[in-house]
Amino acid sequence: MTYRDLLLSAKKGKLIVKNDVIRLLNVDYNSDEFYELLATANFLSRTEYNNQGLVFAQIGINAEPCSANCKFCSMGQAHYSLPVTGRRNINEILSELDLLIANGINDFFLMTTADYPVDDFMDIAKVIRKRLPDSIRFVANIGDFDYETARSLQEIGFTGVYHIHRLREGIDTSIKPETRLNTLNAVRDAGLELYYCVEPIGPEHSYDEIATEMIRARDYNVKVMAVMRRTPVKGTPLYEKGQISAIELTKIAAVARLVTRPQRAMNAHEVTQMTLLAGINQLYAEYGANPRDTEVQTEKNRGFSVTQAWNMLWEAGYDTTKQ
Repeated sequence: MTYRDLLLSAKKGKLIVKNDVIRLLNVDYNSDEFYELLATANFLSRTEYNNQGLVFAQIGINAEPCSANCKFCSMGQAHYSLPVTGRRNINEILSELDLLIANGINDFFLMTTADYPVDDFMDIAKVIRKRLPDSIRFVANIGDFDYETARSLQEIGFTGVYHIHRLREGIDTSIKPETRLNTLNAVRDAGLELYYCVEPIGPEHSYDEIATEMIRARDYNVKVMAVMRRTPVKGTPLYEKGQISAIELTKIAAVARLVTRPQRAMNAHEVTQMTLLAGINQLYAEYGANPRDTEVQTEKNRGFSVTQAWNMLWEAGYDTTKQ
């Protein structure tokens, strides 16, 4: 099968086997096939998503040393890189949430470090759920948990969970891969929507590793998919390994769009204009503490605002009128 035949097959919705995923990832940037890859991913998102752009927003509610010690995270206990520690109180969170709602968001994520007490998280979430319009999906981004906790999240009003098996889980993190997979299964079995991402991608990761995570996402039938390049955070163990280029992220995003065929949205992170030509129709606005930042309020540094995200989608020709 030629490369073009492979793209045509993917365009028609045929299942792509791992060897072909790797073949797609190996395409040369300077070839016609590279641009045909981008065009195919772009076509799928423009047609299957009705050219609709989406903006999701996330608030990180605590900045504290985390025992998971992820080697890429600014909040790892062994290499904590933020200037202070602390937790946002409910009034601060609600004030930010009101601004997010006013500016128009589709999904709202509430994020903590892995050690944040689940009961405390749920107490905050109950208050937020009352403030959040029913039209906005409510997503948890927290540490690992079991089926009973997944059901409790659902009862509170969460519609989904962001959770992944990260690249080199158990090597670049202290979390066992099976622990992550057990949480993924709990999310699925509880009927919560799973948000997935291949991350954090660095120059050292092979296409075999990346393809494995794409196929895992497809096996979980994710409706919202993403790819994310690692941001080198000074002070973290993986800082010296550097970062992949924007064009490499764009290629990976295009392949992920074809392989996983998410039903609702495709994202690439952090935000680059180039990826919007590769099937990316959804962007994140981020607030509060963030694992890719050394500022406690990432919205004042790396994080995009809701307005910036909508404008970038508009610049790329996506429909932003249904906010």
